[in-house]
Amino acid sequence: MPSDAQLAVGLLGRTAYGRAATTLRALPFLAFARHIVADGRVLLRMPRSCGYHRVCAGSVVAYGADNLGSAAPGESLWTVQVVGRCETYEPSPAEIDRFGPAPGRVDGEPFEPVYLRIEPRFGSVSMTEEGAGAL
Repeated sequence: MPSDAQLAVGLLGRTAYGRAATTLRALPFLAFARHIVADGRVLLRMPRSCGYHRVCAGSVVAYGADNLGSAAPGESLWTVQVVGRCETYEPSPAEIDRFGPAPGRVDGEPFEPVYLRIEPRFGSVSMTEEGAGAL
């Protein structure tokens, strides 16, 4: 994995949520997800009821996150994305535990998780210098 992708994956490990970007019938599509990083891969948990997993699984996706809303005063701001093939995934019990508690409902439907895995091939990182403040 190139160093930009390694840095991006490392920073993703500091956050809990992000967005997967792909296409749906040739139009851009964004889906929210809970994520963890395991062995250099990005594991996603999505609500089955939304159907996002059907758009992402088997496709190349970009997955991004940032600390723009959570950076402490004086902390560098960053935004990252990784790009790679996304596949359905069966997480281990330990990986499921790392995702933390699941929501009870999403969009009024009972939450049933679907898990996906992204194998990063490319990554990009944009970062302010420490103490630089807002972009």
